[in-house]
Amino acid sequence: MKKICVWVLLCVNCLFANQEIDATLEVVKKFGNLPNILVQYSGKDYNQKEYTLRIFKMLVADLKVTGHFTVQEDGNIANEMVLNFDEYRKAKIDLIARVSAEILQDGLVVNLQLYDANSGTLALSKEYKNSRAETYPFLAHKLAIDINDYIQAPNVDWMERIVVVSYYTKPGESEILLSDYTLTYKNSLIKGGLNIFPKWANEQQNAFYYTKYLDKPTLFKYDLTTGQNTQIISSEGMLVASDVSKDSTKILLTMAPNEQADIFLYDIPSAKLTKLTNYRGIDVSGNFIEDEKRVMFISDRLGYPNVFAISVEGEANGSLEQMVFHGRNNNAANAFGEYIVYSSRETNEDFSRNTFNLYLVSTKSDFIRRLSANGINQLPRFSKDGETIMYVKHESNQSALGIIRLNYNKTLLFPLRGGIIQSMDW
Repeated sequence: MKKICVWVLLCVNCLFANQEIDATLEVVKKFGNLPNILVQYSGKDYNQKEYTLRIFKMLVADLKVTGHFTVQEDGNIANEMVLNFDEYRKAKIDLIARVSAEILQDGLVVNLQLYDANSGTLALSKEYKNSRAETYPFLAHKLAIDINDYIQAPNVDWMERIVVVSYYTKPGESEILLSDYTLTYKNSLIKGGLNIFPKWANEQQNAFYYTKYLDKPTLFKYDLTTGQNTQIISSEGMLVASDVSKDSTKILLTMAPNEQADIFLYDIPSAKLTKLTNYRGIDVSGNFIEDEKRVMFISDRLGYPNVFAISVEGEANGSLEQMVFHGRNNNAANAFGEYIVYSSRETNEDFSRNTFNLYLVSTKSDFIRRLSANGINQLPRFSKDGETIMYVKHESNQSALGIIRLNYNKTLLFPLRGGIIQSMDW
């Protein structure tokens, strides 16, 4: 049983569009070149400058992450500074973004003025508010999204999604926190004991499921609106919520009530539990695919972990299909359309850490692309538009959230300080 649990924990922890097209080139085709944006900030006193500077730095970083701009930075400017559009055009500046922030009685207020130097107009003037100043990263992300939308570049709404993260604080104990994609904002919600495998309960991100180890593994649902923690189901062996249906009424669970891990479908309104797999070995990490008509999962039925799919009605009601044909130890996967991203072990070390790399494959061609090069790269998750992948990277006794911008050849790492990431969802 111990062997099973260790293998399963590894498994569960663990381009699209046109394959050869760089999306940056698509933006260049549209605008003649990547829009050159100059970001400025203004603030008269410390009360203004502190959060203005934080917003400014985050916005500059976000705009670079999009891959849709050439970004320049300017220092603090006077609020009344007049824009000379002729000078900006001579300097080949297309856009000027001016930001300021201030703490008021009702919270943090951020102002954005976006000027189009080519037309000589104020393209966007907007105020952003939040009652909690510490959530400023999300306001900065929203500024970047709005500027990106102005040039009608590919959507980057994924930037403002909340990430739910479980991380080990010490042996046998873990906490669950909420963060932005950069891990700049962090808010710890679940503490005490072993709390692992958080999974968003709906698209609105106002509740999440997680497993807490009590007398036996127990699935809870935490409501962010009310703070209510509701027990859903418990099981011997192990219990993990790996995916939730689009209408939020069904959960794919990995359970091992009889020592062997299998995939189960849990219907929330009726509390009906249906076993989907019947293999005597290990089946874990179910994910809905193909408009929830099928379930993709990890199984060792080839003698090593690999990616398979069955009908959502269960293994007995449809053929079993092998989904990945590259790699001999593929222990985590996620799908978007015809594309699958998976983690594959590439070394077999007995006395040191093994290397797990991420690969992207198509189910309709022989296309394959390696996405990482070193360390332990696990738990890949597509964004809602399929252009970005978030994953967990472990290397040199540290862990980080990784972001891969598939069509832009960009990979970024955001380390978590003070703990080791166990799992995440976004």
